[in-house]
Amino acid sequence: MPTNRLPEDRRVPQDGQVAGLLGLAFDADDGHKRITRGKNFLLAGGSEETHLFMRETIIKVNERLDERGKQLADVSVEELRDLIDEVQD
Repeated sequence: MPTNRLPEDRRVPQDGQVAGLLGLAFDADDGHKRITRGKNFLLAGGSEETHLFMRETIIKVNERLDERGKQLADVSVEELRDLIDEVQD
């Protein structure tokens, strides 16, 4: 019997908290449409250089969160800002 359940990684957590980051860039002039989706993020647009910068930043943020045993929904806006600053140095 088929089930209509979403895969576990696409379900809303029991506590109802969902967190994600959306990165948008508008500096592309080469006609390419760049989109990258991953764990808790969606990046769209940008030149090759800008899109790569956004992607590397969010991947490093996710790595730091994993190292700390946290998820994006667990951190405050201030802590997220600090993490982003930290990985860009």
